[in-house]
Amino acid sequence: MFTRKQITLVLATAVITAGVVSFAQSAKPLMGSSVFDRSKIEVKQTKSGERRQFFQAPTATLDELECHVTTLNQGQTAHAPHQHPEEELIVVKEGTIEVVQGGVTNRVGAGSVIFHASNVMHGMRNAGDGVASYHVFKWVSLGMKKATK
Repeated sequence: MFTRKQITLVLATAVITAGVVSFAQSAKPLMGSSVFDRSKIEVKQTKSGERRQFFQAPTATLDELECHVTTLNQGQTAHAPHQHPEEELIVVKEGTIEVVQGGVTNRVGAGSVIFHASNVMHGMRNAGDGVASYHVFKWVSLGMKKATK
């Protein structure tokens, strides 16, 4: 006959094991050294242009590293101004981008770099005559996902 203590211990062990297994199965593998050929990245049409998702995965030093390319049609925005705890680095590939950060507006062209700091309201719009395209790099530092939940 099992004691109450033994039954409690067995149940606790089962619950912890199930939690660990579930976490391990849901965790994405770490991204290692990689090459991403633009011509092989799927293009998804959006209401304002198109988007190419290059990668979004944990690395050895980050909970998540993400890169995508957004192409905006003339006068369009990808989304409404917003803020988030992750920092972003944006490299303008072509066109003219109007960027608002914390109420300050700047206009930049191809080759320019934009940095969105953590939790600063920001938004971007194609302010040129043709399409505008830019690479977005966003990262989540180790432990940051746990801290923001």
